[in-house]
Amino acid sequence: MKLALLLHLLGVVVWVGGMFFAYMALRPVAATVLEPPQRLMLWTGTFARFFPWVWAAVVLILATGLILIFGRGGFAAVSPYIHVMFLAGIVMMLIFFYIFFMPFSELKRGVATQEWSRAAKALASIRVLVGVNLVLGLLTIAIAKLGPLLG
Repeated sequence: MKLALLLHLLGVVVWVGGMFFAYMALRPVAATVLEPPQRLMLWTGTFARFFPWVWAAVVLILATGLILIFGRGGFAAVSPYIHVMFLAGIVMMLIFFYIFFMPFSELKRGVATQEWSRAAKALASIRVLVGVNLVLGLLTIAIAKLGPLLG
């Protein structure tokens, strides 16, 4: 159980930490120092390197989350805050799947064909969705810490 918890937390750190860095540090700098074509190419390359890590984190978080839940007797036996965390995680995963298969694909196509407005529209969609996932991730971390204190 301790190994599962460690792996679970490492997956969360990779995913949520990566989103925080991208959203709060890389995005504002890229927007101020790069012209749109270079900025769009930067994001395409950044996501191409980060998203395999997110896929690994998603699998790890889901697998270890289920191990932890069923190690405590299943969904019927765990506290309500665990249910909230699980639901938030599933929503975050679904948002990531959408980002990966829809706007990220559009971003790559737009950059490959140098259709900068198409790529920019896709990047704007990704930005909003990553913002939503970042907030959900941070709230889920808060729930993980505060949930046991609430009962």
